[in-house]
Formats: sequence, C-alpha cells, structure tokens
Amino acid sequence: MVIVRPVVESDLDDLVELAGMTRYGLTSLPKDRDLLEQRIQESCRNFRFEARRPHGELYIFVMEDLSSSKVVGTALINSKVGGFDPFYAFKIKSCTHKSEHLKICNKLPLLLLVREHSGPSEIGGLFLSPAYRKHGQGRLMSLFRFLYMAERSDQFEPLILAEMRGIVDENGCSPFWEALGRHFFDMNYPKADYMSLSDKRFISELMPRTPIYICLLSMDAQKVIGQVHQNTKPALKMLQDEGFRFNGMVDIFDAGPIVVCRLDDVRIVRESRRATIVEITSQSIESPVFIIAKLAREFRACMGKVGTGPSGGVSLEATTAAALDLNIGDTVSFGPLRPVLQA
Repeated sequence: MVIVRPVVESDLDDLVELAGMTRYGLTSLPKDRDLLEQRIQESCRNFRFEARRPHGELYIFVMEDLSSSKVVGTALINSKVGGFDPFYAFKIKSCTHKSEHLKICNKLPLLLLVREHSGPSEIGGLFLSPAYRKHGQGRLMSLFRFLYMAERSDQFEPLILAEMRGIVDENGCSPFWEALGRHFFDMNYPKADYMSLSDKRFISELMPRTPIYICLLSMDAQKVIGQVHQNTKPALKMLQDEGFRFNGMVDIFDAGPIVVCRLDDVRIVRESRRATIVEITSQSIESPVFIIAKLAREFRACMGKVGTGPSGGVSLEATTAAALDLNIGDTVSFGPLRPVLQA
C-alpha cells in the first residue's frame, strides 16, 4: 500500500534518486542535492509552524510505499505566489489594427508580461516513479492536496493555480524559448528554468516589457503556446475533471498553460465529507474508492473503501486504518477518487 505524507529530512536520499529520473521542466525537484535539502528543510519548518495566513510557504509531500519504506513520488503546495519574488507569466491578449481607407481590420494576438505580487496558491511538483503511475496512484498524489487545503483553508488563498509543463524535447530544447527568451537571456532553457527556482530578479532585468506580437514568432513557437508536454496531458485532463480551466496565461519559459480553480469549486472538495470512524473491520467493504485523509496528528492520506451507516459514522478496512494510523473515534476527511457519475 502507498500513503501520502509530509516530507521529512530523512527522505533526502530517496528524493535525490527521484530527481535523477526527471528530464527537463520540473524545477520543483532539482537535481542539486544541496538545494533539494534546503527545500526539504524549509518545508519541514512550515509543517511544524503552521501559518495563520498564506505568505508563500512551501509544503512538500511524498508518496511512500509502506512495503519497502521507500519514497516513490512527490508533490507540493505553495501557499501564495508572488510576494518578494513576483510571479511572472505571459497574458494572451489581442490588439486590433484597422485601416478605414484600405478596408483592412486585423485582430492580432500578443503576449503581455504579467508580474503578480499577491497571487493565488499554487500546486505543482507532481512526479511519480514510473513503476507507480498506475492504479490511481497519480490521481491520489495530485488530489489529496485539495483535501489538505480545504481542512486548513486559512493557510491558503481561495484561488488555486497550476502551471502545466509546456513543450520541451528530450534535449531540453523549448521551441518557445528558442524563439523568444534566448534572445534576451543568452542562455538555454534548462539553465533559465533552473535559475528561476532560487532567484527571479534576472527575469525582471532581462525579460522584454513591451508586448510581443505572436505572429512575429516562428511557426514552431506559435504552435506550442498554451500546449502541454505529452507526459503532462493526463495531469491536465485530471485537473480539468476537477474544475480547473485555462486562465489565458502561459509560462514565460516554455509557454505551457496556466489553469485555475477556486478551492471551494474543486470537484473532490465539493464531494468530500468529514466523519468519525465507528468501526474498523477485517472484512472487505463494498464501496467506490475514496481518498481518505487523517486529520489529527500527522497528516496522511491513502486510497481505500469507506462504509457508511445511519449514524453518520464510517467504517474502514483494517489495512487502511493501519496505513493511516487511525483508531475508532478519529475523524477523517474523504472524497471519491474519481468523479461520481450522474444518473
């Protein structure tokens, strides 16, 4: 069985190994042991000292295979984008060029640099070892975050965004970056993307502030604006199923789309409920699969079956209760792993 829990410092070696499996475009899991260790330590501090309001705290979670005690996946939440280090994106807008004399009217799309100092919360950093991308484990790794945020809503913004990975090839080449960013930054895409993880000042210093007419970019660049990497399509579809929608902005490096949704409108949050455990049984429970989250003490989540009774309490299978360290009388939050089909 796999569970999701907050990262701890002893997870460093496993996360270094996971980082070695990534390609380009996942700066949240850097291939730099020292930087990764700093991020783990920052997250551990934030879990220990829960904020009363969002100030850009980083929360890293990991998926652990209990049979091997090995970390096999990771995901994160940033409580608020912006602040001292602004959040940058390109907003897609249009501009009309018209000549009454020639009877010509052209509506041309352009990119406007947006700098946000007080933005929404952000989810990101989702990565699983290839062997664990099955049986709903990727969905668990993504969706548990919304149950966590709903239970601690004061620590997060009402709006959530997700930057989806854009088109980047196996050699780290981004058609969008080659057509635009490289001319201003004089470096390749992987280096620029990596530098943005620790210090964003170079973006404001070098990124053009004037509108960029999309029609002046190469056709290769135009075609990838707002498109996601092949490996990211399942993650995008999953978020769309939860209620996320494109907000008209794209990443400044690879032009991947940015999608947003209010926390209260996320499907699993709307369909979730809290209940007290009244029974732990060794028998199989007939029910759909839920994401079940432990609320007290250390947060944990896993997939499992839930039995409901007339009293409003719930039953859990013994294996689920053991994985989450739950007892009768504890309170859990749970929501359907997949959308409930309407009759």
